[in-house]
Amino acid sequence: MTQQLWTEVDHYLTDRLVHSDEALESALQNSAAAGLPEISVTPNQGKLLYLFALASGAERVLEIGTLGGYSTIWLGRALPPRGRLVTLEADPHHAEVAQANIARAGLAERVEMIVGPALETLPKLVERRLPPFDLTFIDADKVPTAEYFAWSLRLSHVGSLIIVDNVVRQGGVADAASDEPSVVGMRRLFDALADEPRVTATAVQTVGSKGHDGFVLALVTGEVD
Repeated sequence: MTQQLWTEVDHYLTDRLVHSDEALESALQNSAAAGLPEISVTPNQGKLLYLFALASGAERVLEIGTLGGYSTIWLGRALPPRGRLVTLEADPHHAEVAQANIARAGLAERVEMIVGPALETLPKLVERRLPPFDLTFIDADKVPTAEYFAWSLRLSHVGSLIIVDNVVRQGGVADAASDEPSVVGMRRLFDALADEPRVTATAVQTVGSKGHDGFVLALVTGEVD
């Protein structure tokens, strides 16, 4: 009954506050038809990302983990006309599907997609000496999330916001004895956050149609090299 209730509430909130459209719905449908895992953020979570980007005035966004481009579309829509979004995707098939979804949403001109493992492409972003990102959204392979965070911090500036999804792992993150790789990965992230003096962070548990999970919000408050 608990999961059923969470799902019903999610549907109610989405129906009242999140106005989806053809581009967003097509992104989900095309991704499912192409065999991508159905693990995109929910519509109300997508709008939350949109609001974070909008409220922070983000002009440059980094996304680690594109999947089918659903969250990319939400974030891209929050950018001003001169804004840019760089999204990293390890799987070429996922990237191909996402590219089509992003183009269909009219965002091809402001989104740069980079294909390859993020731990290989993130150092190349540093080498390019791009202007720092105002907001980073991390939603990729959970095991190396602490490393993704470290690179994201290098690519940020004071005032940047770093958001990390799926950090609670159905409550598993509280189990110090867990050897489940994604849980171990997230506990490593929390250790990194606790020891990092250049950010102030919190984490929020969530429940909904995808069960019990949560996200991290980290604000960069100290100078980044």
